[in-house]
Amino acid sequence: MRTLKFILEKEFRQIFRDPAILRVLFIMPLIQLMILPRAADYEVKNIKLSVVDRDHSDYARKLVSKITASGYFQLDHYTASYNEAIAEVEKDKADLVLEIPAAFEKNLVKEDEATLFMAVNAINGVKANLGAAYLRTIIQDFNSQVRTEWIQFPRFSPELNIAVTSSNWFNPSMNYRLFMVPGILVVLVTMVGAFLASLNIVKEKEIGTIEQINVTPIRNYHFILGKLIPFWVLGIIVLSLGMLLARFAYDVIPVGNLLTIYVFAAVYLLAVLGLGLLLSTYTANQQQGMLLSFFMMMVFILLGGLYTSIDSMPEWAQVVTRFNPVAYFVEVMRMVILKGSSLADISRQLLVVGAFAVFLNGWAILSYKKRA
Repeated sequence: MRTLKFILEKEFRQIFRDPAILRVLFIMPLIQLMILPRAADYEVKNIKLSVVDRDHSDYARKLVSKITASGYFQLDHYTASYNEAIAEVEKDKADLVLEIPAAFEKNLVKEDEATLFMAVNAINGVKANLGAAYLRTIIQDFNSQVRTEWIQFPRFSPELNIAVTSSNWFNPSMNYRLFMVPGILVVLVTMVGAFLASLNIVKEKEIGTIEQINVTPIRNYHFILGKLIPFWVLGIIVLSLGMLLARFAYDVIPVGNLLTIYVFAAVYLLAVLGLGLLLSTYTANQQQGMLLSFFMMMVFILLGGLYTSIDSMPEWAQVVTRFNPVAYFVEVMRMVILKGSSLADISRQLLVVGAFAVFLNGWAILSYKKRA
């Protein structure tokens, strides 16, 4: 323990003497946490709509007014020519084309049904899918509204409709920030931990102090623990600062116990830092360490379930995510913050990440011993 104490003292002094590391540790994650959740918005707004109105009836005008009043659509072009509307799409001035055919009102009243045509600019697939879904929902609501009005008139005999009322559990207002902020915080903590830890041992190699350490009676696990513990403590501090910022900037208040998050984060940081130290034992300079860390982080983030649901991924990708510690922490953060899950609820994720921590740190110790 006395040997480990001296190593930790040396590591903390080395960290706090470098102002660049302090900026990367504390300032960069907070700035990113202020910017990224505001940009990573799942809601699609300002969808440019081109309307082809061949009917010019009262019901057609009501439908267009209802669509534009929703707040999601901007009426870009109103015409009676479909070719003009498609030209707007080709010029990238319109995202959707809604064609209201002739005799729309007549068919709706006499035949009890009418047909609408929708053309979607699918270059931006996410915007196209969500925009089309929004438009279909508004049209369905318009249809229900018309039928409700008809009930007041005895000459109409509309079919009975079943009204479905939805209830959003855990996030009633569908606030995307409650969903995104915990995941982005996980990514930032992971980047700080894995990136700096991967450069730690490599820096000792470049400045030549690794040879001096190797000739001392320091044991391998003393050396690895001395490199791991300082960044583990700093990772917990970064997580705490991020939670405070999420509380006051985004009003993200965990439903569950904060202790549950910190227990899992303590084990998770051991796994991530162990991975960073393992990478540093296999690299010869900081450039190699940075490139290898960047590659691993890209895979972890894209397959971590932050931006896309893991259940929607191909089967091979779902298998890969089982070996991705980021996916477990993102899931746990959302479970605790939104659902109020306890330690018993996250026991499976905790055991898996604990196994990652033991395996990666053990491998780092053995790898350093081999290269010593």
